[in-house]
Amino acid sequence: MSFTNFNFNDHILQGLQSQGYVSPTPIQLQAIQPILDGRDLLGLAQTGTGKTAAFTLPILQHLSAEHSRGIIKSLIISPTRELAEQTYTYIEKFSKSLKLRCSVIYGGVSREAQIKKLRQGADIVVACPGRLLDLANDREINLSKVAILVLDEADQMVDKGFLPDIRKIIQKLPQKRQSLVFSATMPKEVRSLVEGLLVNHVEIAINITKPITNIQHSFYRVDNRNKSSLLRTILKAEHVGTTLVFTRTKYKARNLALQLAKNGFKVTSLQGNLSQQQRQRALEGFKSGTYKILVATDIAARGIDVAGISHVINYDMPGTAAAYTHRTGRTGRASQSGEALTFTTAEDRQMIKNLERTLEGKLVYRNLPGFAAQNFSTSDTADAAVEHKTVANVNRTHRKVRGKRSSQRNRAAAFDFGFSS
Repeated sequence: MSFTNFNFNDHILQGLQSQGYVSPTPIQLQAIQPILDGRDLLGLAQTGTGKTAAFTLPILQHLSAEHSRGIIKSLIISPTRELAEQTYTYIEKFSKSLKLRCSVIYGGVSREAQIKKLRQGADIVVACPGRLLDLANDREINLSKVAILVLDEADQMVDKGFLPDIRKIIQKLPQKRQSLVFSATMPKEVRSLVEGLLVNHVEIAINITKPITNIQHSFYRVDNRNKSSLLRTILKAEHVGTTLVFTRTKYKARNLALQLAKNGFKVTSLQGNLSQQQRQRALEGFKSGTYKILVATDIAARGIDVAGISHVINYDMPGTAAAYTHRTGRTGRASQSGEALTFTTAEDRQMIKNLERTLEGKLVYRNLPGFAAQNFSTSDTADAAVEHKTVANVNRTHRKVRGKRSSQRNRAAAFDFGFSS
């Protein structure tokens, strides 16, 4: 099936064709038509599956048929500035040819500039909850004509404490509207929100508990004191490409990036203490290739969608299997191959067992000479079907992956688009 089956208008089809995409991903196949039909929808899908296009393309189709312009008809709420900015950037690729205007709203930048652009007219607004509610309370934005509401990555909005703001924003919208909720997981708070928000909705779930299949998962047993040395050794010996490194705290993200920079690596960090201008500069540098390595926390990295990330390295073990899936889903996108490397310590035993079940035998344990953990025995994970590899085998594996990846690189999406060509 191709996108022509959805009867999008010529401008949208031309935009898709110009970017080389013809085949929808599973979430797009299942979500686009119900949204075009005006149904409320709950979409459960990981980051990187193409969910952004699954709701933006039908919205663009609907609004392009409207005669009125410059009135906010669609509101997309995102949990992070980065995700809001990337959604806005994607919409802009189509909106000009459709003669639609889009505005993006989030904190940390000039409020006045955003108000000025809103006064010039907007058909679509992409916003983070805090600044949006602030402008709505001051009557600087009119939400009374919103016909389509999207809550993107609803589970992360719950995690960041945005639920009270979301409920207040919803109260300012027309009761008669189409509502769409997308989430990677379904905590009880999201389920409660959905029950009060969606009417006779369609529910779609796309492998929400399983990691992306074209990612190779490797665990390294290491003592905490040797993590930094192991990371530097891997980054040098493996000749990795664009790499995203996850730490548990913002202080560790900053300090680890500084250590790597002192050792000659092109690295930046993304963590909560940065200003919006600093965050944007770090992210743009990572996207452009100025920095080959980005060290980030889970919250700071939310919404990062960069083409061609070859490796995700969990410097610290994530707290849940869902967090592991979120992190590792930044690689292996748009039919590319990817590598997910995780440093494990003795205190991570329970999480290791959980991930062994989640990964269903796809997990490989690797060892680099001189870095084996002293207090971590093989018997700790003897029940797992794992394969032990030496550094020589590791390097051969990486060369094979890089060869496959290079032939796929020009098909990679620059964003959470996820099309297969």
